[in-house]
Amino acid sequence: MARKTLNLGILAHVDAGKTTLTERLLFDAGVIAELGSVDSGTTQTDTLPLERQRGITIRAAVVSFAVGDVTVNLIDTPGHPDFIAEVERSLSVLDGAVIVVSAVEGVQAQTRVLWRALERLQIPTIFFVNKTDRVGADCARVCDEIRRRLTANAAPALLEEIADRDDRLLAYYVAGREIGDGRVRAALAKQTRAGTFSPVFCGSASTGDGIAELTRAIAELLPPEPGDPDAPLACTVFKIERGKSGEKIAYARLFAGTIRAREIVLGEKVTAVAVFERGGAVRQPAAVAGDIAQLWGLTRVRIGDSAGAPPRNAAPREFARPTLETVVEPLEHDDRHRLKLALTRLAEQDPLIDVRQDEQGTLSVSLYGEVQKEVIGATLAADDGLEVAFRDTTMICVERPAGSGEAVEILHAETNPFDATLGYRVE
Repeated sequence: MARKTLNLGILAHVDAGKTTLTERLLFDAGVIAELGSVDSGTTQTDTLPLERQRGITIRAAVVSFAVGDVTVNLIDTPGHPDFIAEVERSLSVLDGAVIVVSAVEGVQAQTRVLWRALERLQIPTIFFVNKTDRVGADCARVCDEIRRRLTANAAPALLEEIADRDDRLLAYYVAGREIGDGRVRAALAKQTRAGTFSPVFCGSASTGDGIAELTRAIAELLPPEPGDPDAPLACTVFKIERGKSGEKIAYARLFAGTIRAREIVLGEKVTAVAVFERGGAVRQPAAVAGDIAQLWGLTRVRIGDSAGAPPRNAAPREFARPTLETVVEPLEHDDRHRLKLALTRLAEQDPLIDVRQDEQGTLSVSLYGEVQKEVIGATLAADDGLEVAFRDTTMICVERPAGSGEAVEILHAETNPFDATLGYRVE
């Protein structure tokens, strides 16, 4: 029987409790023995020293837990807008998502950005209103905000809401016939999978209130895309990191087919494969459709590389490109070459920083904001021993043609027996 694997994204505005929810799901599933804390830097997914120091998620991280016979690969994404590129790279590998909203602050700017992206990509989504244990929490108010500011097709899973979108269930309801819980949940699952309804759950990740109901909903309402392990390979690389020895590790979502160690994938031989099981990555002989795999040996691989047919929710870029830029300079002039190499390695993990060098050797990077600049500086110091300075951040100026133009020229010379036609169009 095919393995049931659900690739789930946890998304939120910063400080809504996304990483705390991830920690609670792992704890309740028995993956970890005790709850970690964002403030103390002991969570499973915030593994970078900078993430632990700052208490924010910078890089998307993958962990795994089981709910019944379903293996959930959970992708914890950054909430800070400076790292929205990490979220974008994760979207195309998801089967479903949970948007976390604070019961105190309610729908915030990043919440709206994330919802619009999920809606465009038709990714089935559940809302979790978190922090109901805090002073000022109001789940009913936040549910109303979700309906007003995000989508009218969201509500706590009331029978009236479900019946209103299911003709058969509505006929039962109007006739006053008894409707069993199984029939209601089947209708709710159908509507959630189709993206026509997003149920809202309320609770507290820190206390565990409401988490059992959310976990059940994740397994029942967001079913995995099965995929065929015997079909031709279809996969997408969405994350790259470096191992302890500096080796490149590619994270790939498999939509179809199988990847085995020592096979050629994306033009290179895979030397080792790992898949996610009960928390972390475990070395295996192969990864199959539905898995998120870690792949070793792909030295030339880049984020966005893919094989086979594109995934169901493949789409053009969902979020704006960086609009800021800055010049990076080493404090020691002799470190200029080392700095370029270090920035090039950073660009493997985040291509949108777009490292550039002009004719004078000045190095520039693109940014979403000032926090990202601080993180780049701290990363260069921690990983490469490089102390750098940044010039003032400026807006990126993009020049575009004001109109259309074209030209065609036929090239010929008596001494050359071959004609050539050269054409060019700009618009």
